[in-house]
Amino acid sequence: MTAVTETQADASAIRPFTFEATEADLEELRARIAATRWPEREPVDDQSQGVQLATIQALARYWETGYDWRACEARLKPLPQFVTEIDGLDIHFIHVRSDHEDALPLIVTHGWPGSIIEQLKIIDPLTNPTAHGGSAADAFDVVIPSLPGYGFSGKPTTTGWSPDRIARAWVELMRRLGYTRFVAQGGDWGGMVADVMGTQAPPELLGIHVTWPFTVPPEIDQAVQTGNPLPSDLSADEQRACEQLGFFYTHGVAYAQEQSTRPQTLYGLADSPVGLAAWMLDHDAASHALIARVFDGQTEGLTRDDVLDNVTLYWLTNTAVSSARIYWENKFAFFAPKHVAIPVAVSAFPDEVVQTPRSWAERAYPKLIYYNKADKGGHFAAWEQPQLFSEEVRAAFRSLR
Repeated sequence: MTAVTETQADASAIRPFTFEATEADLEELRARIAATRWPEREPVDDQSQGVQLATIQALARYWETGYDWRACEARLKPLPQFVTEIDGLDIHFIHVRSDHEDALPLIVTHGWPGSIIEQLKIIDPLTNPTAHGGSAADAFDVVIPSLPGYGFSGKPTTTGWSPDRIARAWVELMRRLGYTRFVAQGGDWGGMVADVMGTQAPPELLGIHVTWPFTVPPEIDQAVQTGNPLPSDLSADEQRACEQLGFFYTHGVAYAQEQSTRPQTLYGLADSPVGLAAWMLDHDAASHALIARVFDGQTEGLTRDDVLDNVTLYWLTNTAVSSARIYWENKFAFFAPKHVAIPVAVSAFPDEVVQTPRSWAERAYPKLIYYNKADKGGHFAAWEQPQLFSEEVRAAFRSLR
């Protein structure tokens, strides 16, 4: 691959960044896909044993013979991209300023198995809202960084890049860009980073918006994990959230357990593009099912190119293992409240791992300024439903302008 940044004497300088994969890298990728040694078909007729052979073979056929990474590069190249060193590590980010006056600065963070690819569709709706059904008063300046060890950011060579350290780095990034007031948004690990930014409460941070539920009451979480009885007075929304949480703990944490305990063992993901793709597809049941339908010829939310843009970015940057290490670094609970005292907005998407109830959000966030149950969308809401997601972000921060 070819990544270009302008050399600066000052390590803290903000340097322009461009990326272009070499043709040799792309040819090698196709050759590795073609050389995949396939196992036998699963002996069940559903996804209970993981990503089905028919799904991953359909993905591989298209990846080898029909997919064009250059189209993704053509979308990335016009975007203002930069790298700056923070706390000894190069941090890559997209920075798009709105043409509207008084745009609110916003830093948006992806998660795993995501990347900046997740947020490409929301850049124009957020920076140019008048072209997407919004008003000039809803405009944002948008900053989209790549997490350490992900995409075009540097790969840490020492331990310590936990969500709280990343949160501090994001504040430094926004300060370095000249912003004296800003808001933060995230889902998955990006939601964790935003939530921790909220607990750190730097003076510049006006509020946060999250889609991942850091709202599960500790007694509920413990009961679900241990199988103890749940409270008898749960609302319908709370009961559904408990069912989703139980399903996740039973069926959806295998990748998280491996990455939080033995991330370095995942050599196969760095060696096999098909192995990498299968591992990334099997994140949560709803997203997995949606992607399987996409590769079965249906059109909804994501396209085949959307999925493969993201997987190919992981492959070309060889970040399968480095991205997994955030699970090992993290010391925070996945769902637990962290006592955020600044304003918080929550968008609860129905196909998220857990759709957080309003009652839990109000309990977890004493300064809850916005809550909405969206009609559609899941774990990768910005990627799947960019228009709806953008409308949620506008509404979430409207009271903080």
